Amino acid sequence: MATIDIYNLSGAKAGTMDLAEEVFGAVNEDLLWEAITHYRASARAGTHATKNRGSVSGSGKKLWKQKGTGRARIGSIRSPLWRHGGTVHGPQPRSYDYAFPKKKLLGALRSALASKFADGKLMVVNSFDVKEPKTKLFREALDKLKIDGTTLLVDLSTAENKNLELSSRNIDGLELVRANEVHPYHIMRYTHVVFAQKALEKLQDSLKKSATRRSHEAEPAQEKAKKKPARRVPKTKAEVA
Repeated sequence: MATIDIYNLSGAKAGTMDLAEEVFGAVNEDLLWEAITHYRASARAGTHATKNRGSVSGSGKKLWKQKGTGRARIGSIRSPLWRHGGTVHGPQPRSYDYAFPKKKLLGALRSALASKFADGKLMVVNSFDVKEPKTKLFREALDKLKIDGTTLLVDLSTAENKNLELSSRNIDGLELVRANEVHPYHIMRYTHVVFAQKALEKLQDSLKKSATRRSHEAEPAQEKAKKKPARRVPKTKAEVA
């Protein structure tokens, strides 16, 4: 079983934590790609719109008679063939969101955590105990932890730790989320991920239970496949003779 060091905000080591093999054991890159693509698609506004021939300005009167003028026949000045006419099959407001199974999302979250741990970019602090809402003091704490680059902070509850929220919100390239709201997109987007110990323990327990439940559900299907009788191959005429 792998372990990870726990630090305090002064940069000193405060202990170690065991990491579950079910959560930090393997990385599924295909599943990660699916989860991140779904997140980015859901975040799209989808407010694009073009005007069709019924929406652009202009009279609907036929410009000239159908025959006898020598000109091409035309029914409306709002025709898509004309300048300032309507757009054919242009984009219209829509939602890019689509259904994504919860089991796949949890699997992608396990892969994201395993990937960050393998890269050495995952850090755990015993708690984000910020005494006062001062950005400068919190920036100094991050420097003591030797964190540079973009950073994701994950706490158990941001509402209860108001000083942490006020101290971190003005730091460029840093985001604070709750443990029950963290997404694989958040973890992979930032260079470093810093968890509060209680937040990581709660998240690990939840992901471990889902992984164990998934393995138990897969076992009956495997046993059923083993018990399935082999397909009978008919004998050839030569074997019958």
